[in-house]
Amino acid sequence: MDYFVAFVLGLIVGSFLNVCIYRIPKGKSVVTPPSSCPSCGERIKWYDNVPLLSYFLLKGRCRYCGERIPLRYPLVELLTAVLTLGVVWRFGFSLSSLYYLLLTYVLVVISFIDLDTMLVPVKLCYFTMLSGILFSFFIPEVSLKDSVLGASFGAGLILFIIETYAVFTGKEGMGYGDANIMAVVGAFVGWQKVLLALFIASFVGSLVGIGYILLKGKNLKAAIPFGPFLSIGGYATVIFGDKLLEWYFGGLA
Repeated sequence: MDYFVAFVLGLIVGSFLNVCIYRIPKGKSVVTPPSSCPSCGERIKWYDNVPLLSYFLLKGRCRYCGERIPLRYPLVELLTAVLTLGVVWRFGFSLSSLYYLLLTYVLVVISFIDLDTMLVPVKLCYFTMLSGILFSFFIPEVSLKDSVLGASFGAGLILFIIETYAVFTGKEGMGYGDANIMAVVGAFVGWQKVLLALFIASFVGSLVGIGYILLKGKNLKAAIPFGPFLSIGGYATVIFGDKLLEWYFGGLA
């Protein structure tokens, strides 16, 4: 029952995250006005806004103008539900779950905005980082000191990579928005796990990047947003970080 509740909660939050992903880059309020069709402007009725279910009942089209609804909408809802389930599986229904669900939901929003626009919402990152630091008082997984150091180390590490790459190549590799994302991740996982999060992000990013180049016939200079991979690294570190570090250091013993 706990997992069912977590899944349904994730679907509902995922519907709201779709609003955030669409409106934040446009500078619009995520609260008002109520949801409407981007094509015809007609207000979406509550029965057409049921997460995941409405998409299939409407056959992926607006009830009024028939315009196709992007597949991203149900995918974000389903993804958010699965990620919520993962956090509850790891921490149960606890303050720690609320803490890491905040991180999870923000990472979903940041990732899809980065995919759409190649930009990272700096204000959202900043307030989430501060929330991670302040709320660390209430959870046992990360202390205030570790949270502050994690945010600093995460941002500093990415900035060091950016500047070093620029010095040796004369070009910009990663974007400065990635430093903001790592500051957020570091605030929630602590400085001890920042390198693990970055390693996972780099590993997954390399695999996806190579696959993208091979499938699309792009060259090595093709621009691929790194924010989603940092988000994957951050989430994976929250859920599996302790086990991965235990396995790694146990293997070295």
